[in-house]
Amino acid sequence: MDQLNFAKQLRQNMTDAEHRLWRHLRDRRLDGHKFRRQRPIGPYIVDFVNIEARLVVEADGGQHNSDANDQERDHWLQQRGYRIMRFWNNEILQNTEEVLAAILQALNDESG
Repeated sequence: MDQLNFAKQLRQNMTDAEHRLWRHLRDRRLDGHKFRRQRPIGPYIVDFVNIEARLVVEADGGQHNSDANDQERDHWLQQRGYRIMRFWNNEILQNTEEVLAAILQALNDESG
């Protein structure tokens, strides 16, 4: 399956945490910042990205605990100027406002 079709499939099968986060990030709802979801960047697909601020936001489940592939991917993205924020799914579901505040702070740190 090519990358664009795989990204489309991921958009159609988002986790509960991804749905919750997307509800707050879509349509410039987070202080006017534009995010895209399940976006291909090079050989990888990121959960959410603000291209302008080069900020990637990942919603991680237990499968990402100490995952070497994630470390390789993060390194590749960081070499290209992206910052990566990772949040556990339960963190997104239970502390949504704190997660959004952290994302907004990272966006403001970049533009300030």
